Amino acid sequence: MHAAVAADTSPEADRVQLELLRRAGETRRFGLCRSLTETVVALSRRALREAMPGASEDEVLLRWVALQYGDALAEGVRRRLDR
Repeated sequence: MHAAVAADTSPEADRVQLELLRRAGETRRFGLCRSLTETVVALSRRALREAMPGASEDEVLLRWVALQYGDALAEGVRRRLDR
């Protein structure tokens, strides 16, 4: 069994994608995972920038840290940046 796929992916395209992933080596799969992760992080930070007009880049990144890892860690990062 595999994870659900996007509704706009045809069953044939889904089958082909899964077969390509099965044939890909560990290095290729890791590269795809890393690329997807970088894309998701960049998109989430961009969404925060858009939602926080006028905020500095540090403020946006600290908010991102808070959302991902919690307020305590974000506050620790903020204190270190203030030094």
